[in-house]
Amino acid sequence: DADEDMEDNFEYTDEEEEEEADDAEVALENAYYNAKGLREDSIEDAVQAFGEVISSEKRENDNKYGPWSFKSMKQLVKLYLKLNNATEVMRHYQRMLECVGDGVSPNAVEKGIHGMLDRISQNENLQGSLIRQIYDATLAVFSPKTGTSPNERVWFKTNIKYGQLMYEMNETAKLQRILKDLQSMKTDGDGDNMMGASSTSSTSTQLMEIYALQIQLYSRQKDLKKLRQVFEKAMSIRGSIPHPRTIALIQELGGKMHMAAREFEAASQTFFQAFKSYDEAGDPNRLKCLKYLVMASMLHASTINPFDSQEARPYRDDPEIQAMTNLVQAFHNNDIRQFESILKKGRLLEDEFVREHVEDLLRTIRTQVLKRVLRPYTRISLQAIAKELNDISVQDVEALLVSLILDKKLDGSIDQVDGVLIKEAEKGLADGSGKELDSKSIVVLKCEALDEMADALEKLSNSIASTRIKDSSSSLVRGMVI
Repeated sequence: DADEDMEDNFEYTDEEEEEEADDAEVALENAYYNAKGLREDSIEDAVQAFGEVISSEKRENDNKYGPWSFKSMKQLVKLYLKLNNATEVMRHYQRMLECVGDGVSPNAVEKGIHGMLDRISQNENLQGSLIRQIYDATLAVFSPKTGTSPNERVWFKTNIKYGQLMYEMNETAKLQRILKDLQSMKTDGDGDNMMGASSTSSTSTQLMEIYALQIQLYSRQKDLKKLRQVFEKAMSIRGSIPHPRTIALIQELGGKMHMAAREFEAASQTFFQAFKSYDEAGDPNRLKCLKYLVMASMLHASTINPFDSQEARPYRDDPEIQAMTNLVQAFHNNDIRQFESILKKGRLLEDEFVREHVEDLLRTIRTQVLKRVLRPYTRISLQAIAKELNDISVQDVEALLVSLILDKKLDGSIDQVDGVLIKEAEKGLADGSGKELDSKSIVVLKCEALDEMADALEKLSNSIASTRIKDSSSSLVRGMVI
């Protein structure tokens, strides 16, 4: 009986402790949400209430932080961000990092840290030096080699965010150091993965994110050689599952690389892939890439209208894209006046990349119109050509003609004294044997053709005259009979 009484007492005590723990947990939860409710009315009272939550949890948890402390510190960082108090932001963020591992789940840590880093990065009132301190402190805690709470996943994602932020802040030296750390980690952990495409899905995805940062850096530096190398590596990776926005960014900058190299057909194909990736991600940059796609297809002098594709068709009437729709229509119609009017009046030239290529666009359509204007002539004045090309200067006409002649796209010469273009005899004509003819033979052929045409006209004239005589005779005979 005594033993049973002791056992009953032990079980009763255990249940009592669990109830007390549950009560303490409920009290902490209630205190936390009460503190959140104070944020709109009084930030000072909210700060004090969150501080009490942290103190209470430490008392209940053998002087250790816990999940409610982590949440409260997040709220304190947000409140001090709102107050633009950089010192307190840094202090409470460091306390957040101290909570890692003290009963806070890895998922909650990752979500909380990255959410806070996003919020800090987007705050325009914080100085760049403070933001760098916060990122550096985060990386120190999660470093797989030296961190107090090693976590390669959190460390990698933090470095990618940090690198993107340094790119946007134009901190090139810091970005290069971040890239070096990332590459070093991937090489140390996965052998030669930075150079290969046979890695696991997770590693391949991480490589794509590293390549996206590198491509942005080389694009800004206009280092086309390194940009092409990294772009080709990125496009050769198989099995990765990066965010569509990452793929789209790589493809967009790859398209710009092709444009810089005047590889307009490759550029149009790459921009089309970027447009589809942005569209899949629901990113508004899809419209920007669609404009670049249209521009590249015009520079390629393609006869295919990009808006005829199933993916692009829904956007042809979008207000932001309407000007480009009209521009490509004028281009295919060789309507140079309408083409230049759209460029001048629309908002297309607000885009720096479009502005960079506007001269190429004008040259392309002027060349198309010029070929049509010159077709029936052997001699034509430069002034007449200038008028057909929307009244550009004679100097611009001459420069265009000279470039076409040098590129062997036009066979002719310019008489600068009289201001006349003289087209040479068309080359490549052949007689029935397939032998190429010289200019004298071509002249003979043209004379023979003119003789044949004159003979045909004479026969036609005689035939018409004969018909009229017959008709007159018939009318006279009918008159006599009557």
